[in-house]
Amino acid sequence: MENLRDMWLRSGIEKDDTVLIHSNIGRTIIEYNRVHQKRIGPIDVLESFLEAVGPQGTLLFPLFNFDFTKGHLFDVRSTPSHMGALTESARTHPDAVRTGHPIYSFCALGKNSKLFEGVDNRSAFSNESPFGILRKLNGKIAVLDLEETNSMTFYHYIEEVNQVDYRYFKDFSGQYTDANGNTSERLYSIFVRDLEQRVVSNSNQAGELLWLEGLYEGCRPNKGTGLRVIQSQKVFDFVSSLITDGKAEGTLFKYGDIQ
Repeated sequence: MENLRDMWLRSGIEKDDTVLIHSNIGRTIIEYNRVHQKRIGPIDVLESFLEAVGPQGTLLFPLFNFDFTKGHLFDVRSTPSHMGALTESARTHPDAVRTGHPIYSFCALGKNSKLFEGVDNRSAFSNESPFGILRKLNGKIAVLDLEETNSMTFYHYIEEVNQVDYRYFKDFSGQYTDANGNTSERLYSIFVRDLEQRVVSNSNQAGELLWLEGLYEGCRPNKGTGLRVIQSQKVFDFVSSLITDGKAEGTLFKYGDIQ
């Protein structure tokens, strides 16, 4: 997948990077099939990202699944991702390492994947979560053909670290099967938006500000490669400043009707 690999490299991914990838690969596959007259699928896209970062790089994929909040059992060995075909290809890769939160889990592939092994953060967006580990590694976030509000979950990590007042900790308990096949009742939490205050996540404006500050590299959704890339620490610093300056409303969230 040399052509796809080169596309990602042109958009800001570099060899040896540690990268969290949020994705909608539909347009990428359609365009590749049309231009090259060769059919590819999610596994081919995954391989192209692995080629881009190389053997010393690491890829991180969201495997978010909200069934645990509805009373369904979570099995860390087999519960699928609800975040698209690319993430499922990553989850089922023989070298994938999966983290333990039953709602906001991730899988890691590559050199630093062992750092995510055994990670079982109780709070979804804590410093002990994969978001916090990504930041400690000075990793990047790459988003393919998705709007900001539909992709940048890293903002919620920043909101939790800064303890914003429009979110609060909510606990969820349920049946959980671990890597050894043992099932038990477990408790986890998420720093959720306050529905009583009619808080609606809307971070597209924060994304626009990141573009204006020159912090994003690459392309906007549905333009060019459709992949944009940013350093996680730069996102953290910039968005933290929005919060501390009282500018979260209108950039990270709004008050409105709850759907």
